[in-house]
Amino acid sequence: MTLEPHQLDAKGKRAFENKNFAEAAEHFRRAAEGYTLGRNGLLAAEMQNNASVALLQAGKPQEALEAALGTDQTFAGANDIKRQAMALGNQAAALEALRRYEEALEKYERSAELFGRIDEGDLRAMVMKSAAAIKLKTGRITESAFKMMGSLDVKKNPGFFERILKFLLRFIK
Repeated sequence: MTLEPHQLDAKGKRAFENKNFAEAAEHFRRAAEGYTLGRNGLLAAEMQNNASVALLQAGKPQEALEAALGTDQTFAGANDIKRQAMALGNQAAALEALRRYEEALEKYERSAELFGRIDEGDLRAMVMKSAAAIKLKTGRITESAFKMMGSLDVKKNPGFFERILKFLLRFIK
């Protein structure tokens, strides 16, 4: 029995929820192929990004990167800034897992800029925290602190811990 792309997508989401990440990635890849054959490039790109997330969770960062590469351009061509930013974030996460920190940082920063452009403060904050973590890993502590402060400044509803962290980070200046 051949499944339609939307059915494969649903199976992938169920597998992902059950933490069967490799299975989820396979369903998403097959859904992407189906959407590509049906000439629905946006849904194909979305499925590739879903596969990327699942592959990263499955411990396959190189495959995760390959799945997400180029999808940001598909979304950019459709002026879908939110999904473009998400695709860049997925690529950055895979690059970070591969310890390609400078490339990951570049993608995170581009993603954060796009999220900022469309007023997605919480998503922007999440991406900026990831960028700050890379700066911390690579020994750029002061730069990391400023990046972390920036991520907390854009978050609409910071939690208690985040408010305390924001207060403490001011002493690093």
